Amino acid sequence: MSAASADLLALLDLEPLEVNIYRGSNRDVGTGRVFGGQVFAQALVAARRTVEGEREAHSVHGYFILPGDLNAPIVYFVDRLRDGNSFTTRRVTAIQHGQAIFNLSASFHIAEPGLEHQEGMPEVVPPESLAPELSLIREMADRIPESLRPVLTQDRPIDFRPVAPNDPFRAEVRPPVRHVWFRAAGPLPDDALTHQAVLAYASDYGLLPTALGPHGIAFRTKGLQMASLDHSLWMHRPFRTDEWLLYVMDSPAAAGARGFVRGSIFTRDGVLVASVAQEGLMRIRTPK
Repeated sequence: MSAASADLLALLDLEPLEVNIYRGSNRDVGTGRVFGGQVFAQALVAARRTVEGEREAHSVHGYFILPGDLNAPIVYFVDRLRDGNSFTTRRVTAIQHGQAIFNLSASFHIAEPGLEHQEGMPEVVPPESLAPELSLIREMADRIPESLRPVLTQDRPIDFRPVAPNDPFRAEVRPPVRHVWFRAAGPLPDDALTHQAVLAYASDYGLLPTALGPHGIAFRTKGLQMASLDHSLWMHRPFRTDEWLLYVMDSPAAAGARGFVRGSIFTRDGVLVASVAQEGLMRIRTPK
């Protein structure tokens, strides 16, 4: 296991403080605040820790309330809303400095057979033929502000490989569609929670910038303010995040300084294992 993967597992291994209360640490990904995927994944872990038996998350919805402080731990309070015969429901509130910064609702379901269908996976080149995104970023390190360079070029726990890489510093009009292969940077334990939590973490990475494409705005444009407002993840079938997954993203709409983005996540052999939806802030601040 790579050191970055071990760090991610440690990040997701919350400290129990009391019944239904957990504490998590932070990892800087270069945004100046807690990464949304981190708090989303940690809240999912907190919720699952209170669920008994063989029930796994199938539906997870989060609202980002305040930016997270990288220098303060996050405390997660879990409400046990319902323990039914087939479904379990939990609500989680993430607290920093005495204020709620994030709310999550999660539903857990026992495995049972039923009707099945899915949309097909688009045909794209295999991940082995693509460069890791981290390698591409390191090649343009001289264009990254010096204060951010160590963080943005550090080893990553997830290996992302975009099918058609975008230059985050160059403004160009492009369709609001992205295809990205990804997997953990090393082998992971076999338990389902680890793989669900790592998927929850990765599902928020690079999603919202998909909505910038039609507007010809680069992700690193000065004055551009972007932040996740909400995030939803539905997990349809079992999967492993240490095996290649294809993240298919598209943005059908942007309006009112908000962008809406959807995602479908497939295994390498074309099985749809998860779906994602997110609305995020896309605000351009003009100098006064």
